[in-house]
Amino acid sequence: MKILYDWLKEFVAVPFSPEELRERLSLVGIAVEGVSHTPAGPLLNLDLTINRPDCLGHYGVAREVAALARNELRPVSIVLPEVSESAARATRVEIDCPDLCGRFTARLLNGVKAQPSPDWLRKRLEALGQASINNVVDATNYVMLELGHPMHAFDMDRLAEHRIVVRRARAGERIRTLDGVERILSQDVCVIADAARAVGIGGIMGGAETEIGFSTRNVLLESAWFDPISIRRSSKALGLRTEASTRFERGADPEMAELASRRCAALIRELAQAEVLAGVVDVYPARREPLPLELSRKELLRVMGARVPDSEIETILGALGFAPRRTDETRGTPDSLLARWQCRQPSWRQDVTREVDLIEEVARHYGLDKFPPRLHPSKQPAARLPHALPEDRLRERLIGLGYQEIVSIPLVDEEEDALFRPAGVLPARVANPLAEDASLLRSTGLVSMAHALAWNLNRGQQSLRLFEIGRAYRVQNGAPEETRIVTIGATGLAREKGIAESARDYDFADLKGDLDQIGALAGGFVWKGDTLTWQSPTRAGQFSLSNDKPGWLVVSVAGGQTRRIEWPGGTLIGAGGQLADRVAGKFKLRQDVFLAEFLLGPFDALYQLGREARKYQPISRFPAVERDFSLILSDGTTFAAVRVVIAALGIAEIISVDAVDLFRGRNIPPGKFSLLVHITFQSHDTTLTEGQLSDFSSRIISALEQKLGAALRTA
Repeated sequence: MKILYDWLKEFVAVPFSPEELRERLSLVGIAVEGVSHTPAGPLLNLDLTINRPDCLGHYGVAREVAALARNELRPVSIVLPEVSESAARATRVEIDCPDLCGRFTARLLNGVKAQPSPDWLRKRLEALGQASINNVVDATNYVMLELGHPMHAFDMDRLAEHRIVVRRARAGERIRTLDGVERILSQDVCVIADAARAVGIGGIMGGAETEIGFSTRNVLLESAWFDPISIRRSSKALGLRTEASTRFERGADPEMAELASRRCAALIRELAQAEVLAGVVDVYPARREPLPLELSRKELLRVMGARVPDSEIETILGALGFAPRRTDETRGTPDSLLARWQCRQPSWRQDVTREVDLIEEVARHYGLDKFPPRLHPSKQPAARLPHALPEDRLRERLIGLGYQEIVSIPLVDEEEDALFRPAGVLPARVANPLAEDASLLRSTGLVSMAHALAWNLNRGQQSLRLFEIGRAYRVQNGAPEETRIVTIGATGLAREKGIAESARDYDFADLKGDLDQIGALAGGFVWKGDTLTWQSPTRAGQFSLSNDKPGWLVVSVAGGQTRRIEWPGGTLIGAGGQLADRVAGKFKLRQDVFLAEFLLGPFDALYQLGREARKYQPISRFPAVERDFSLILSDGTTFAAVRVVIAALGIAEIISVDAVDLFRGRNIPPGKFSLLVHITFQSHDTTLTEGQLSDFSSRIISALEQKLGAALRTA
């Protein structure tokens, strides 16, 4: 919203320079992005929040300036001589859809001389981004920018039977709007019609057939109020966003309609030498009574932590139009702790409905810097949620592995979500999405992670390791369901080039290794070779937490609650791998990307179980002994299978089994590869002898030969 500094001075004495006014308005929540200079004087560019439609006009901003300066807001001065002929005799207004149009006023002006507008009017309109058309149309735009209330002028002689009917559009009804486009309307759209056809889309744009031109002599001036939700839906459906729709969809002031009509009629009379017929046709079926509000010093003190003088409270609320009136029994005592004020909700502030809203109005104009920065006393002790500890350990492990945490918006595009969505999952759709690419709550965090990686890659970040702890959404048994998940994404280099090392690309082995270290927090992951549709078939897998027997797990759910679920041992909880080329192409990813995701509920439960079962064990006083086994294995043999075979021997002295190196090439037969396995032995009772170590080694080699067809590498 653009505001002219000199225009504000017509309604309030402004004791601040344009730059100082910019700073002061921003401090009270009316953000001013900048001040520029135009032929019409200094211009302030406001960035308003959606709940402040009252500031979409100069008069509303002047009200805020009056409260800032503790000055009086001047009333809108209107001198409107009328002829004896009655407007009510010359036209009639009917509202057939009061749910869409809550008020409609019509004034009639005869003998209009439509011509170019004077320089002062053109300068102001052009400074605010409005093109000058003619003096009648410019007057309606001028008053809209002045008072914040849109209106429209119809050529009265082109209205069939000289009357107005506000109704729903008929199915398939067409209208050519002022922008020259023919539009097909649905029955949800409110139209302004005459006795024969629609002549305007209510609250959005007028029709071309009744447009004001230089041949126009008689004008019907409309000033109405339309339902905000209806205007928003119609504007979006028609792809037609205007200055009028912007104001109505945010909630224009219904009480301003008649005042704006009088102001505009007076301006047209002055500019176009018109005669104004007596009275106004005002159909108002949805009049609302002002909402009573109450403010107490006790509540203000509780919320803000400091007192505000009576005089400041009454001056601020009075300037903003809330008409405060002291009603407590101690009203003769200034600044009493028992002080209470009865207020009324102004018609232009429909967003103020509670006592805390009044407190906000007082606080922002009194000065938030005057309130001490301290926390409110807690009514009950804080308690951490059941999943907080495992989530902390998980976050620490991921950061330690070099990943950075991100937070993304869960609204995603439906087609992109379908690329990752598991079979049989019913997505959770947004009933009234703001955009087509935000029409769905994500079924999996993978789609958000793919977007995050693509966004960073497109901005020059070539090596990335990211993670997000969030939620996925689905519809289960007709009800929405949230699931806590962790999503991991990586691409680029796993190791930078150094003095003694060459650069190395991040690979599936890096992702699997990181996931195994994460899984160790909950007893370890068990991998399976099955892949999902979004994964590369040769560099991916799925995993479960353990192969334990079925049992009950306590799983934390949304809201900090817990529930017990039966958990079959070995049930898959996640998957990881390289993104398939087909899917990567959809996100325009031009380098290998690796993604993984798993459920946090069972992970948390097994972490807690492992933590409770963990017992102190003293460090052995005897030395550890390390042995390396260079094995020749068939392609397709996994390191996990090697560990299972070794663990099955039941050698208590084995404390760790690690994979060190993998090699294919010279001296390795086709269809085989070399795997270097590092095993550490240690006893808590005695120093291991060479004979014992030889026995352990023989048993390990023999078992691997029998179970996996392994052989020791000799060259």
